[in-house]
Amino acid sequence: MGCPTVGDVHPTSATAAVPTRQVPYSSVNERDVHRNNPAGLSPLLAGLFPPGVVGAELRIAGDPSLLFPEEAQYLGGAVPKRIQEFAAGRLCARRALAEFGFTGYPLRMNRDRRPQWPAPVIGSISHTAGMCGAVVARQRQFRAIGLDMEIVGRVTPEIWPTICTPEETAWLAALREPEQSRCAALIFSAKESFYKCQYSVTQQWLEFDDVTLDLPASDASAGCFALRPRRRIALWEHVTMPLMGRFEFHGSLIVTGMVLDAR
Repeated sequence: MGCPTVGDVHPTSATAAVPTRQVPYSSVNERDVHRNNPAGLSPLLAGLFPPGVVGAELRIAGDPSLLFPEEAQYLGGAVPKRIQEFAAGRLCARRALAEFGFTGYPLRMNRDRRPQWPAPVIGSISHTAGMCGAVVARQRQFRAIGLDMEIVGRVTPEIWPTICTPEETAWLAALREPEQSRCAALIFSAKESFYKCQYSVTQQWLEFDDVTLDLPASDASAGCFALRPRRRIALWEHVTMPLMGRFEFHGSLIVTGMVLDAR
């Protein structure tokens, strides 16, 4: 990997310590649902994390007819775009969960709207225009995981004051295009990955300016990023700062990921 995670990570097979099992599901033909799932395993997403993390992606609109009823109940009066995104996320999660033996598991929603992953695993879902992805890992290996993706160019200068610290804004302003758009997307996506990752440990809501990014080379296409808190946050009690993550630009897309070791 080349990038440290929080704590030591021991490379292992994604499924080595998870017993394969079927989760009963009575209302849908489990075999048909699995066969019709258009999501596929994603080396791009898995590559953001240490061995043991499985990624799945979908680059077409999610088909809500493939949702389990237990999943579809959360859609309510959602607009078509949101319905497709939700379906795509569940299908990606379903494909990744299958690598751990969960082949008919309805992914319900917690009160805070986070996915309700089966007890032996943790996961994270993200989507942006034209792509959705999910990552899943063993809970005994990792404590928390965060995934995010963004389209370069969508984090415009008008948005910078809401997501950037003064130092980050000054750095962006000094850059030229296309580095400016790329680095703005990196700042936004890296912080989103961090927020998702830390929330599952602390349940603490944070602002974008509560952490700052150690500014990387503006022309880097992939590598590590480091985030440091600007004030005392709850996660401080659980890990050593700074927090490290990984990023990769893939055409007009940037994907970022962060994981916390279980120990």
